[in-house]
Amino acid sequence: MNLSINSEDISQIAIGAFALAVPISFSEEAWRMGETLPVVNLLVVFLLSISFLGTYAYYSVFQGIVSKRYYIFILRIFIAYFIAALVVALVLFSLNKFPLIDEPLIAIKRLILITMPASMGAIVVDSFDKE
Repeated sequence: MNLSINSEDISQIAIGAFALAVPISFSEEAWRMGETLPVVNLLVVFLLSISFLGTYAYYSVFQGIVSKRYYIFILRIFIAYFIAALVVALVLFSLNKFPLIDEPLIAIKRLILITMPASMGAIVVDSFDKE
């Protein structure tokens, strides 16, 4: 089983992230929550995202076998989250709801909040061909 990361994996991650980022990014509720959510809760959302990505990757992508492949396991989680965040940023930017210059805290909060479900969509779609 080859678990290196290639362009097919990256495109699958981006498509999976896009599938969940789009409907949530169009939600005014998500925009407002991104404005009002306390930083502590945002940290919890981020940690939940990473934890669920790791758990899903461990059991589904790696099928519980990560010995001697910890580096690629961690890298795959990081890449899935990072690409999902890029997709979310692009969608929010296109909707003019990513005020990174004017209100960077709100932009980052929205990014982290919406990247949670987007990253799960990313890792699930990425795992489809790993059997």
